Amino acid sequence: MIQLHVPKGKKVYFASDNHLGAPNREKSKARERRFVSWLEEVEEDAAAIFLLGDLFDFWFEYRTVVPKGFVRTLGTLARISDSGIPVYFFAGNHDLWMNGYFEEELGIQVFHKPQQFEIEGKRFFIGHGDGLGPHDKGYKRMKKVFTNPVARWIFRWLHPDWGVRLAQYFSVKNKLISGEEDKEFLGEENEWLVQYAKRKLEDDHFDFFIFGHRHLPLEIKVGENSTYYNLGDWISHFTYGVYDGQGVEVLAYKV
Repeated sequence: MIQLHVPKGKKVYFASDNHLGAPNREKSKARERRFVSWLEEVEEDAAAIFLLGDLFDFWFEYRTVVPKGFVRTLGTLARISDSGIPVYFFAGNHDLWMNGYFEEELGIQVFHKPQQFEIEGKRFFIGHGDGLGPHDKGYKRMKKVFTNPVARWIFRWLHPDWGVRLAQYFSVKNKLISGEEDKEFLGEENEWLVQYAKRKLEDDHFDFFIFGHRHLPLEIKVGENSTYYNLGDWISHFTYGVYDGQGVEVLAYKV
């Protein structure tokens, strides 16, 4: 379990699901500027920043090439990391193919699975949220293909102009990837991340479960002293999570 200390007057921030590049670079640029404005604002009192995946609508690291664009976001994250504020990134279903660029160029630690953190005595279970719980079976099968070393090797041999364009097309058109069917509240009994959190509590205690992926800001009690939070997104809601050493809130960012 990773332990973090929050100095007096500092906070821990969480954000997820920016999908930069969707539906196209031009339309996502305004959202990117808004997100960068938020990063610059929270940098003033951040003890740590967690990005819970799908920062990009598509991301694939070739050996010497990364997708074009997003320089405002990447530059801001690099400056924040260089200043000594730890930034943690959880790969989502749209940016599965992280392979060292964030670590080497930005100094950001990348996780491909949920992780446990202890922050000021509170236990957090943190992840993007894709493929967890009793449902999401279609995506779970698709993820096995996406993460298969042979499939990744074949895709790597496509010219980046063709590979990125093809991936961006399917990212929008395929509902298993885009998550278009996961943007409505299903009722607590049908929320598979809620069910996942409750099952985890059968084996261990966590004060907070923090996930993205669902594109809905949610706060649901999953145990007597445990709460599940979903961070929403930076497409429709522009929401984020903040932990002040006592409790967690999901707030909307107002420009």
